[in-house]
Amino acid sequence: MYWTLELASHLSDAPWPATKDELIDYAIRTGAPLEVVENLQSMEDEGDSYDSIDEIWPDYPSEDDYLWNEDEY
Repeated sequence: MYWTLELASHLSDAPWPATKDELIDYAIRTGAPLEVVENLQSMEDEGDSYDSIDEIWPDYPSEDDYLWNEDEY
């Protein structure tokens, strides 16, 4: 299983919180690349729901990761 920013971005608008099966269904319905569905299927499923993409891919960048001053724009 591997995640890239491009692959993970397909789940950024998913209806959180969501279970593994709900995320797979969402990825298929929205036409996400096959790699996204394969990554979700390869995750261990304990029946838990995920609250955000950060729980699936901890390296997903947040707004704090960008170094710009919003007041300047």
